[in-house]
Amino acid sequence: MSESLPPIRRIVTGHDAQGRACIVEDAPAKAVRTVPERPGYRAVNVWRTTQTPALIDAADSISSHEGILPPKQGSILRIIDFPPEPPEPADPAERDRRIRATFGGIYKDAQHDGRKHPGMHKTDTVDYAICLEGEIWSVMDEGETLMRAGDVLIQRGTNHAWANRSQKTARIAFVLIDGK
Repeated sequence: MSESLPPIRRIVTGHDAQGRACIVEDAPAKAVRTVPERPGYRAVNVWRTTQTPALIDAADSISSHEGILPPKQGSILRIIDFPPEPPEPADPAERDRRIRATFGGIYKDAQHDGRKHPGMHKTDTVDYAICLEGEIWSVMDEGETLMRAGDVLIQRGTNHAWANRSQKTARIAFVLIDGK
């Protein structure tokens, strides 16, 4: 059975009027997206940069972010809770539809190729995927590997999918960096 993980706490630093380092925000992250077809799936956009090099005092613009891709020459930090994949229904096409809905809904800007797995997609980015909790399969065109808490995967614009074949929610942190 899937379990719900706690909200993502977002702590942002900055400077006070005297130029001293301080905490300017400490609250649950608000840019949360869910997919009705995947109960328990939660994508939390935590922070983004809009250029390289990043402006360290740039205003927070995460609430206006759309899609999966970071801004051109920017980056995005996203934490996703992946519930276990839906059980095999009487109609396998229904399972595939639910998984595809995740990427066809809030992540329309990814390139999709669902031949091996309904969630197969790729982006022109370099991604750092860090398994924070649980376990998840990283599925490639050729082969797959199981990631557990503490494992890090560097995704370099390849076709891939994420498959949670366990009975618990997996939490993965992703840093996507615009690439070419």
